[in-house]
Amino acid sequence: MDHAPEGLRLDTEQNKLRTATFAALAECLRTGEILEGRAVVCDADRNLTVEMPSGLRGIIPREEGALGIDTGKTRDVAIVSRVSKPVCFVVTGFERLRGQAVPLLSRRIAQERCQREWVASLVSGQVIPAVVTHLEAFGAFVDIGCGIASLIPIDMISVSRIAHPRERFSAGQRIFAAVRRVEEGRVYLTHKELLGTWEENAARFAAGETVAGIVRSVEHYGIFVELAPNLAGLAEPREGVRAGQHASVYIKSILPQKMKIKLMIVDAFCSDLPAPPLRYFIREGVIGRWRYSPADCPRILETDFREFEIFFEKGLAKERLF
Repeated sequence: MDHAPEGLRLDTEQNKLRTATFAALAECLRTGEILEGRAVVCDADRNLTVEMPSGLRGIIPREEGALGIDTGKTRDVAIVSRVSKPVCFVVTGFERLRGQAVPLLSRRIAQERCQREWVASLVSGQVIPAVVTHLEAFGAFVDIGCGIASLIPIDMISVSRIAHPRERFSAGQRIFAAVRRVEEGRVYLTHKELLGTWEENAARFAAGETVAGIVRSVEHYGIFVELAPNLAGLAEPREGVRAGQHASVYIKSILPQKMKIKLMIVDAFCSDLPAPPLRYFIREGVIGRWRYSPADCPRILETDFREFEIFFEKGLAKERLF
């Protein structure tokens, strides 16, 4: 689990055993194994106190708190924001403070290893696990390994448009993502390709059914209702309907050649119902080309990860994305 996002090691039996005693920590000092604890205090000098599952505590000095802190590339907020959250680390030594032995830890070294052994090996189209860390209006930040952050822009989250990433994700959620490209150590991600093609999603529905949906936008010519994160249909205009409402909709017809689903709204209402779990059609491997539109549809919507990689290398970045 050397490249696992932070939080995934914390409660494992291996992590508990390796952090249970000073002797176990001393052995990890020798092997360099990446461990995990929870940051409980950040002092005025930005040193982190980390509590391990056994109750033992260690210190991550400020300059060891995150990759780039020592050069100024990363701001101190990257350390302060870890309080109450899991942090990965390697043991670098022991010192005596106020008469007690205290393990010295480094999150930076763990991140450097992850960058070198995992991030540097990623290729365009590769599907990877990630954990959502926080959400902004423009996208979702995710941990792709040892606290190394990447961004999924809001327009890359799903085919069905959303007003804010919180309509699809929540902090701490485990997800999958696909690598768009890796540039100078930074990883650019997408997510929509993993949620299924138009046909894969449409196969779950049939004309004549009345199903649940979410109103995504209200236009003068009709109302777009999301049936799944990668599938929406168009309903006839209806007064009083607002974006964000839940709806029950009658499916009038499904037209693969036009990539359209015609709907009629039976009812629309406000609700606090939680969003259903994301359904992933792809969870592993490397995607070369992904086509969203049906084969017999004249409108071609696709992502060619191989083409993007080639053109990016030439400095002529090119994508065909919705």
